[in-house]
Amino acid sequence: MEQVQYISNANSKITGVIVPIDLWQEIESERETVRLLRSENMKRRLLKAKNRKEGISLDEACTRLAI
Repeated sequence: MEQVQYISNANSKITGVIVPIDLWQEIESERETVRLLRSENMKRRLLKAKNRKEGISLDEACTRLAI
């Protein structure tokens, strides 16, 4: 895994970071999940969707959406 790089000023105070994109996307995904789960209504909807047995595959959805 790539390393996080720290940026510091002339006084050696850390002022920023450079984060590998795959790590950043993982962090953002987790933040979005937390945001969604704050709503009880959204939490119920997500759990219902997760446990749903019927549906179509991702490939089928892509075909139907022509993507």
